[in-house]
Amino acid sequence: MAHKYLVLAERTPKFDASVIEPHRGFLRELLAQGQLQESGGFTDGTGGAYVVLAESLTAAITLVHSDPLHTTGASDLTIYEWEITVSA
Repeated sequence: MAHKYLVLAERTPKFDASVIEPHRGFLRELLAQGQLQESGGFTDGTGGAYVVLAESLTAAITLVHSDPLHTTGASDLTIYEWEITVSA
């Protein structure tokens, strides 16, 4: 059974806009594989968040650490297992 993981991405001083398209490609691939539920940027431009589906926290970390935002050091990614209690 897959669990939901909330990923918060906060830009670092190493952030370069050239990482945005590879990051979006990463998210498109997750979506095509059924591992991405939703994603979006913060309106203040400091980063964004996305929700991935994975079997365990270890699997979610492995997955998220392949995001170009992480591999380039452009953003700090924090991963939380997210138990949804109310949803529309």
